[in-house]
Amino acid sequence: MLNIDSLEKGIVIDHIHAGSGMRIYSLLGLDTLDCSVAIIKNAKSSKYGKKDIIKIEGKTDLNLDILGVMDHNITINIIDMGRIVEKRSLELPKQVTNVIRCKNPRCISNAEEGVDHIFRLCNEELQQYRCIYCEQEFQK
Repeated sequence: MLNIDSLEKGIVIDHIHAGSGMRIYSLLGLDTLDCSVAIIKNAKSSKYGKKDIIKIEGKTDLNLDILGVMDHNITINIIDMGRIVEKRSLELPKQVTNVIRCKNPRCISNAEEGVDHIFRLCNEELQQYRCIYCEQEFQK
């Protein structure tokens, strides 16, 4: 069995849909951090079968909005002195800016430089986001 050391201080992003860990790593910009980051892919999970986990060492100021958009089942564990001090379940953000990009090539956010990519939650039950400019639906 693979053994990854526990964190003294940091963040554990748990219950990531199997195979999505690298995408979340990239979207959060974890490659730009000056700290240790561990990605565990396809870990065994009694609840989901398989899952990915990301461990980030140290205190970081991350915009975790993307996690709610990507997968609302993800949990965030804040670690301090080797113990979980806070456990957060994600909620779907009402609006996200520059987290996801509009796929419509004629959308003003793609046609004009400097225009933010803004998506609003239009159906919470279906976890559906739409571009505020062209109404293009975001596809996970």
